[in-house]
Amino acid sequence: MLKQRVITAVILAPLAGAGFVLLQGGWFALFIGAVVALGGWEWARLCGETRQSGRVVYALTLGLLMVGLYRDQWPVVYYVIPALLWWLLASVMILRYPSGSGIWKGSFVRQLFGLLILLPAWAGLVWLRAQEFGLWLIFSLLILVWAADIGAYFAGKTFGRTKLMPNVSPGKTREGLLGGLLFSELLALVAMLYLGWGAGAIALGLLGAALVVLVSVVGDLTESLFKREEGIKDSSNLLPGHGGVLDRIDSLTAAIPMFVACWLLLGSYLA
Repeated sequence: MLKQRVITAVILAPLAGAGFVLLQGGWFALFIGAVVALGGWEWARLCGETRQSGRVVYALTLGLLMVGLYRDQWPVVYYVIPALLWWLLASVMILRYPSGSGIWKGSFVRQLFGLLILLPAWAGLVWLRAQEFGLWLIFSLLILVWAADIGAYFAGKTFGRTKLMPNVSPGKTREGLLGGLLFSELLALVAMLYLGWGAGAIALGLLGAALVVLVSVVGDLTESLFKREEGIKDSSNLLPGHGGVLDRIDSLTAAIPMFVACWLLLGSYLA
């Protein structure tokens, strides 16, 4: 398993890095859209769709929606607000689970949930890439989420005692969550001090970073919830040693719209 994980990472990391660095505009939207469409193909499985044809149709539908939205060039806030409302609802679902799960057990409802998860994440990344210093914004987002994952892993292994959401993801602990949050906040603080931000901007930046990290945990738990409902461990086996695409981007799907919302507010403050 470890060998598979390493080989997959060695192959995919340069491809992903090249896509982020070299592509812009429509090509970048297409690059991210392909990843999101694969995530949609996996999400259909989490909706209970067992037919390959049904999963392909869902992925193609998602792709057509992305083409239409890119052509129409809607303001990013039109994606951010529904996404944030969805992640608020997802938080309630996670906290109540398994109570209330009968309301959203239907395949159609879960397919709608998938659109609220995947489309804003795609739109948010495309919008970030188009901004001045957009590539650095995306890397900042990735580092923030990865730092939270790394901090949570080591803090959970070392100090983990109290389960965070045992009904949804038994492996996560409150100590791990706190460790991930503190590590990401520390890195954010160092970066903002290096950039010479003032005290007010740093305070807002740390608040925004905390919100991004916390909602990224919601994204992770949300996928875990739907996988538990379907009785599966991984969203697919597309990435040997890593599971599926959704298993790699579940935290990011939630973090992206929150990061965009925070940058819209913080960017206007810095200006």
